[in-house]
Amino acid sequence: MTHSPDLRLDVQRSQRIGMPEAVLCEFKSVEQTTAAVQGLLETGDAVVATRVTEAQRPELDALEPTIVDLTTMAWNPRPATGRSVAIVSAGTSDVPVASEAAVTLAALGHEVRRVTDVGVAGLHRLQSAIPEFEQADVIIAIAGMEGALPTVLAGLTGMPIIAVPTSVGYGTAFDGIAALLTMMASCAPGISVVGIDNGYGAACAAHRILGR
Repeated sequence: MTHSPDLRLDVQRSQRIGMPEAVLCEFKSVEQTTAAVQGLLETGDAVVATRVTEAQRPELDALEPTIVDLTTMAWNPRPATGRSVAIVSAGTSDVPVASEAAVTLAALGHEVRRVTDVGVAGLHRLQSAIPEFEQADVIIAIAGMEGALPTVLAGLTGMPIIAVPTSVGYGTAFDGIAALLTMMASCAPGISVVGIDNGYGAACAAHRILGR
């Protein structure tokens, strides 16, 4: 096992909770990030690195990731589970958060269906896109601004919905706080809400649901 004085890798997390430890690259040095990924690769399980910086990218590219999408990378994806998650995002500005969720889910073996730019300001776009994801097992709904997309979806489908507010929006969006409060105060029952920009957390919540 690769060792570093700064790291205490949780190599038994999969045995406890069904998901391996991920590497949050933001705020880590290149050396810390590379050592963490190398150490986790030695377990043979899926490895996910989120929020990779430009400085970290060359070293991680050298480790030959299987999946790369924007700032998220993954190695050793698990075998296909036969379960699917729809990632429905309100606008193209929400794509980085959707990418983080999509790579995490793919690494865990789930099929991902991505539907983008179906925000409620043009409700017809969402209505016409429903056939693209109505067979999914779980929906991750991602939105900034006022964050209404998950509530609308929850009124149209009975699938589990995990809502992700993003820090996208003008003025009173307050870097995602408005969307977060909207989602938490939704009048549609049964929506689960994760933190602002937390695509990784939403993917893990979906994995827990599918694992039951």
